[in-house]
Amino acid sequence: MSRIHSTLIWIVLAVVLAVPIFAAAASPLLAWRDPIYITAGFAGIFAMALMLVQPLLAGGYLPGLPALRGRSVHRWTGAVLVAAVVVHVGGLWITSPPDVIDALLFRSPTPFSAWGVIAMGALFLAALLAALRRRLRLRPRTWRFAHTSLVLVAAVGSVVHALLIEGTMETVSKVALCLLVLAAAVKVAADLRVWSLRQRRDP
Repeated sequence: MSRIHSTLIWIVLAVVLAVPIFAAAASPLLAWRDPIYITAGFAGIFAMALMLVQPLLAGGYLPGLPALRGRSVHRWTGAVLVAAVVVHVGGLWITSPPDVIDALLFRSPTPFSAWGVIAMGALFLAALLAALRRRLRLRPRTWRFAHTSLVLVAAVGSVVHALLIEGTMETVSKVALCLLVLAAAVKVAADLRVWSLRQRRDP
């Protein structure tokens, strides 16, 4: 791959990630929100952006990052993703504890809340599984199946959660980001042959 081609890929990725954030920053709805709520909201948008980056790193699709190095960055980015979700939920808890409790107990009247909780739970389980991988001594195929399955649940849940919310995110950029998150997750799962009956050798 040429240097120009590699540079273009990084530029396109940067634009795809930046546009939804800047579009949300220009939303007139921010004028009616307090700083903690705004921080929580943008933490959620940042988390969605990282959910696009994560499968690209895991699959070795980003130029300039060899597969092994990309997976190393993938682990650190995963930690940042979990932290962003914690900030997102924590900020919402500070602004309105009853709403967060209702969401966590699946009794919220807003459908997007349940999808958000499902996505959060799957994401935390995927991260926990990654942290305990060596202790659990899982076979590579078992690990890949479990981790990727949880990540796909988190991706689908996050996308539905985001699409159902009518908030600060601009509609077109939000839909585009959501579709890319799903496409990247499915692409990596297919390329890694997660559900293949044949054993895949790790590099």
